[in-house]
Amino acid sequence: MAEVRLVGENIEPGVYKIADALRFAEEQEVDLVEISPNAAPPVCKLMDYGKFLYQQKKREKELKAKSSQVVIKEIRFGPQTDEHDYEFKKKNALKFLQEGAKLKAFVFFKGRSIIYKEQGQILLLRLAQDLEEFGKVESMPVLEGKRMIMYIASKKKTK
Repeated sequence: MAEVRLVGENIEPGVYKIADALRFAEEQEVDLVEISPNAAPPVCKLMDYGKFLYQQKKREKELKAKSSQVVIKEIRFGPQTDEHDYEFKKKNALKFLQEGAKLKAFVFFKGRSIIYKEQGQILLLRLAQDLEEFGKVESMPVLEGKRMIMYIASKKKTK
């Protein structure tokens, strides 16, 4: 490996001997960084590597700050939840959706209460209808084991 293709600022791109490339880097007080080792001849760039790493970390940090995490809040009902409990849980669900969280509402069937599947489904659909202006149903009620689950996503965009 006697020669490298050199690119970078303040330099004429071309093929140079390694000694010349290192001399150019030293004169400009920058680093000689190998970009493409598999090319023939290998490609090197004159750059301040410390500054490059700093900018890369800064960019990654900004991207991480811009990304949002989905928060899932759960609300549990029984198949024969009475009106007061329903209203109380609906109020909490409304608060979660207004905060921008995703809502997982489920009816838990204990023992023989599984025979009230229709009541559980009616309860979840009623909740979806009551919260219609604040969230949209992502998945309709589905029975998974002893739970009937429904997801509602917030319509409000999180910041």
